[in-house]
Amino acid sequence: MIPVTEYKGKVVPDWCPGCGNFSQLRAITMALSELDIKPENTVISSGIGCSSNMPEYINTYGFHGLHGRSLPVAEGIKWANKKLTVIAYGGDGDGFFEGTQHFYHAAKRNVDMTYMVSDNQVFGLTTGQASPTTPIGRITKSTPDGNIEPPFNPLHYALTAGATFVARGLSGDIKQLTEILKAAIQHKGFSFIDVFSPCVTYNKIEGYDFFRKNTYELKDNNRKDFFEAFKHASEWGDEPHSIPIGILYDVDAPVYEDADETLSAYNLKDTAPYKLTESDLEEFY
Repeated sequence: MIPVTEYKGKVVPDWCPGCGNFSQLRAITMALSELDIKPENTVISSGIGCSSNMPEYINTYGFHGLHGRSLPVAEGIKWANKKLTVIAYGGDGDGFFEGTQHFYHAAKRNVDMTYMVSDNQVFGLTTGQASPTTPIGRITKSTPDGNIEPPFNPLHYALTAGATFVARGLSGDIKQLTEILKAAIQHKGFSFIDVFSPCVTYNKIEGYDFFRKNTYELKDNNRKDFFEAFKHASEWGDEPHSIPIGILYDVDAPVYEDADETLSAYNLKDTAPYKLTESDLEEFY
């Protein structure tokens, strides 16, 4: 097993003290360590937002791109070198607003990669506006009279789009989140993890106490049953133990890069890092 310290980046995280992103950073490095995945064989792609600074804090290859664009970049990286472990990462604003269509198509294609979203029900980087997952009635900087839009359900979206692995984690439980992430990375296909990650600065309602009180761990559920997974994805309430945490869905299906004739034939002989040669360029041009 590779020591977890090998994944420590050179940049020190500057998130607010208590931010759930710290736990996710730890879960990612622990999962990679326990799965013995080398840093040089890993790529993390992100968009824009507090959480999207993640590639800067981990000693792997990384791409910090545009708002909502982490997924197409991650897809291209995976298709260029199928031997890489590719993780797309971002927040609920980044992924469920600007990036919604990219989310849909990556899931529909069943690209062999993991998409992890830090979901805090608010735009954190831009100081507290309503995000796609903000509850109805919530007063924010952009909704002073209360949010009138129903919240986006990312689990429903992932399931109906065609994701073959769908889960929900909680930043307050690093051990469980690490296990979920390990299963997602090992799954061959598009893996989606929605992570409840309290924003301690701009969301004072859905905090750690809220999720500790109102969530429960999924046990003995049939992960092959789409309709059971969809039912669990619909569970939400302010009552104790009314929101499920865990793996909802996990099935096998052909991945895009194996089904596509060109991508299935193109397979780099060497592991990352890979340098283009003159003969490679001649093939392209």
